[in-house]
Amino acid sequence: MLFIKKTSFIICLIAITTIVACNHFPYAKTNQFYKKHTKELVKLLKEDPSIQTINQLPKAADWVGTTNFDLRKPNFVVIHHTAQNSCEQTLKTFTLERTKVSAHYVICKDGTIHHMLNDYMRAWHGGIAKWGNNIDLNSSSIGIELDNNGFEPFDTAQINSLLLLLAQLKETYKIPEANFIGHADIAPKRKVDPNIQFPWVLLAQKGYGVWFEPDAKYSLPESISIPFALAMVGYDVKDTTAAILAFKRHFRADSTSVITENDRSVLYQLIQNKLSH
Repeated sequence: MLFIKKTSFIICLIAITTIVACNHFPYAKTNQFYKKHTKELVKLLKEDPSIQTINQLPKAADWVGTTNFDLRKPNFVVIHHTAQNSCEQTLKTFTLERTKVSAHYVICKDGTIHHMLNDYMRAWHGGIAKWGNNIDLNSSSIGIELDNNGFEPFDTAQINSLLLLLAQLKETYKIPEANFIGHADIAPKRKVDPNIQFPWVLLAQKGYGVWFEPDAKYSLPESISIPFALAMVGYDVKDTTAAILAFKRHFRADSTSVITENDRSVLYQLIQNKLSH
């Protein structure tokens, strides 16, 4: 009888241990790190300028704090594909300090949204990038990663969740329609995401980004060079071919680098739209 009781106890202990192990949340430690680091940043924000050092400058004896301020707000949304094989793989990547990459949101194929970073904080998603005169997109944008290996279509549930998220971000931060862009737009030499199957047309129809169809009434004058036109839109044209490819992937759903009359028409309309806002 004693042997049976001991055996039963061991079996129960094993069962409990198994349940606890199965229910262990794998990101508990990284969440603790997030909270700790956030507290450190909040501490910096709470510091008043009177205790901040201004080296070799004639600092006033008495500090006067302004009454007119708020938090900096994001002005761009940059959309990526993860180029990985699962949402779980991406979550793992974004919770390893050594990777030095992150995003505010990750959207899985089934539409599940992981909000990984407070929108007011700076994610490391854009890297070395440029859009117009903005050379620090990480400081002015929200990064959204879509679980996609870079070659496959985007799931309907995933796009539906993206549209819901974009609606919220646009309303909350008053992000201009034209400021919903892709990673390849801001880093044409390095990136191609989101891939050519991404539904930019659908997003533009909903008010997130701009889209123009070729129109014979509008064509880029021959006097305007293609690099100059692309720069007017916002592209970094240090590598003209890369900029052309990025433009055509986004606005023409085309992976070639040849500029056609239809491309010139779309370019011209993009420039006119930018000049009018």
